[in-house]
Amino acid sequence: MTSTSVAATGSSVLDLLAWSRSLTDPGLRAAVETMPSELRLGVGYHLGWWDKDGVPAHGDGGKAIRPALVLLAARAVGGTAEHAVPAAVAVELVHNFSLVHDDIMDGDTVRRHRPTTWAAFGVPQAILVGDAMLALACQVLAKDGGVHAAEAVRWLSGYVLALCRGQSADIAFENRAAVDLADCVAMAADKTGALLSGACALGALMGGATAGQVTRLSQFGRHLGMVFQLIDDLLGIWGSPQATGKPAGNDLLVGKKSLPVAAAVASGTQAGDELAGYYARAERPRPDEIGHLAMLVETAGGRDWARRTADSELIAAEQQLTAARCKPDAAGELLMLAHLIGHRDR
Repeated sequence: MTSTSVAATGSSVLDLLAWSRSLTDPGLRAAVETMPSELRLGVGYHLGWWDKDGVPAHGDGGKAIRPALVLLAARAVGGTAEHAVPAAVAVELVHNFSLVHDDIMDGDTVRRHRPTTWAAFGVPQAILVGDAMLALACQVLAKDGGVHAAEAVRWLSGYVLALCRGQSADIAFENRAAVDLADCVAMAADKTGALLSGACALGALMGGATAGQVTRLSQFGRHLGMVFQLIDDLLGIWGSPQATGKPAGNDLLVGKKSLPVAAAVASGTQAGDELAGYYARAERPRPDEIGHLAMLVETAGGRDWARRTADSELIAAEQQLTAARCKPDAAGELLMLAHLIGHRDR
């Protein structure tokens, strides 16, 4: 499929993601092939291309939502998706760098239904794999970003710094008995919103957007980032292990102060107070307590709050997209992707 409108063909959002993959994957593989073999093995393993011994595999490489946002944002402002491929590759590398390091910091041993990179190769090597992907992302943009290369690298670096600020806040929350809901929202806006905002802004930049369009599409992505994090946090408590690739109630098991938990604790309800008591304990919850904790979050209104807030953020994203005055076909495709983010199960 070429850059001709996917929506115009009557295709589904899955076709849209497959189209994005077909454009991004060759550039991603070509970039990874330039890496030293010791690092290339770990990167390809994380991306699902092969097993830890380098034997080709058909692993789950993720949904590839961020590169799709890059390509569609470029089309939405009148550019071509093909011209934005280097930015899509860079954004996908940055996203995966953050996942590798996230898994180390969170102690997660499973991602996409198999051992995480650090569980397979050890922490030191996984740190280097993540670092290498970040460096490679900047190299791809600097080498292939054309007239926008310098500006694109500067912007990407800014989004990575915001992502790191959000991750730093998330780690700091682990040592606090309670987390203010506003602080939790601000953390999510950085940790998840920054890169989705960056994907849309970089795509618009590569597509030749006006300054106003870049700003509007950046805000569109930022609101989508909040939607993504809210749904991610709901799945972290109530998601199916078969769909998410993680244990049931994983976020509760590791004591994560996610958005639904923060909302529940701030509710002033009896269930919220009881939940706060569990989180104030020195030890993490036991596996046999997870069902009760999930019930407390729901009873205190955390689940409903997260779902309502995700719906509100989705509406705000749509408003920013409308204000950007994009090409109708590409705008429709971006909306398809936005609704996938807001109603996904993994």
